Amino acid sequence: MTKPKLIKTLSVILILFLSIDIGFPCSTYKVTVNGSTMYGMNYDTWFEHPRIWFETNGYGAVFSGANYQGGNDLTPQSGMNEFGLSFGTLATATPENGKASPNKIQISSRSFYLKDILHNCKTVEEVKAYIEQYDQSSLSNDVFIYTDKSGQYLIVEPYTMTLGNENKYVLANFCPSTITDFRTIKQQRYINGTTFLNNKIDTSIAFCTALSDTMHVCRNKIGDGTLLTSIYDLNKGIVNLYFYHDYNNVVAFNLKEELAKGNHSFEIPSLFPANAEYQKLLDFKTPMNSASINLFMRFCILIFLISTIYFFVSYIRNRKIKYAPYKLLLSSMCLIMMYYIFVLAREINIFYFPAPYKGYYFSMLDFAAYIPFLTLLLIIPLLLINRKVFTENAWRNLSIWLFTINNLIFLTLIILFTYWGLYDVFN
Repeated sequence: MTKPKLIKTLSVILILFLSIDIGFPCSTYKVTVNGSTMYGMNYDTWFEHPRIWFETNGYGAVFSGANYQGGNDLTPQSGMNEFGLSFGTLATATPENGKASPNKIQISSRSFYLKDILHNCKTVEEVKAYIEQYDQSSLSNDVFIYTDKSGQYLIVEPYTMTLGNENKYVLANFCPSTITDFRTIKQQRYINGTTFLNNKIDTSIAFCTALSDTMHVCRNKIGDGTLLTSIYDLNKGIVNLYFYHDYNNVVAFNLKEELAKGNHSFEIPSLFPANAEYQKLLDFKTPMNSASINLFMRFCILIFLISTIYFFVSYIRNRKIKYAPYKLLLSSMCLIMMYYIFVLAREINIFYFPAPYKGYYFSMLDFAAYIPFLTLLLIIPLLLINRKVFTENAWRNLSIWLFTINNLIFLTLIILFTYWGLYDVFN
């Protein structure tokens, strides 16, 4: 294989490696009884600094969120305006059954777009008309639900919008237009919500708190799960906040009163008592919240990329030298590890879910979960061969030192894998 072809092949592999979906498990519901409508959202994420803020421009509205998706503007995850129109976002794999609409208005800022809908619309019919002006293709992998105080709701997918008016509706991380039988959905938070509503429906804050509680997520590994629960009273303009799946403490805001104070915001953790599980989340370091680990991962990718190419070419050219097959092993191992670093950089669930990690759907991620075990299995043989190559001076100096650097990286990664619990298959 020539060098240009080799580089081209590796480039294609890197692109494929980047094609990994990220998912945050969330859940939502609306209930309507005797003209009263409540909308609830469980925001299940690992973003660490949620905020609630109030904006007075256009129709005044309250928003909450924790994710910066471009620039310095915080993207709202849910919200409600002064006319009792609410919305929520659920990260979801959506079907690619449509195409971009270049003749429609392009969405230049996700944050401004989502906020502008609440600043300009009173009902879900108005939302539908507003959204129809825009090319929604840039918002793939998301499903939105809009609910107004009449109890009518609108499900927005990238290429499909569906109006509904049932008195109760539950949604989690799936695309409703692709489901023919909702009884086949296996997401436990969805099952919990629908089961809870089978027996009774009410719009009291006590009932909705219990419903949100039964749908919340709390994983055993470090106690992470539902970061924020918001329950909106669409008729009274009240938002009730619960922080980090603690349903014994609530902070309520009257939207009308807050808007009278002008634009302002709050760091949500500061509104609640100290939470030990939340502190554990802050202390648990990953490439997403630690600059030093992130920098190390980038360094790993660079070294693994160089090593994959170098040891493969070196093996082809010098396959008769002593220990030559180990160069092919190193090239393969570095390629596998480079893939896994990309997985760790893009699939945050791995750090928080039980090991070995399994996705919602069977994929390469299910195989990738065993790469840390492969590294652990091979590290002793690799260190022994490294020692032999070094003491016997069997390879060129560059090969020896690159081999040594890779082994040091493997050892460091094994320590990190242990810290992240990737070997804890019995817990």
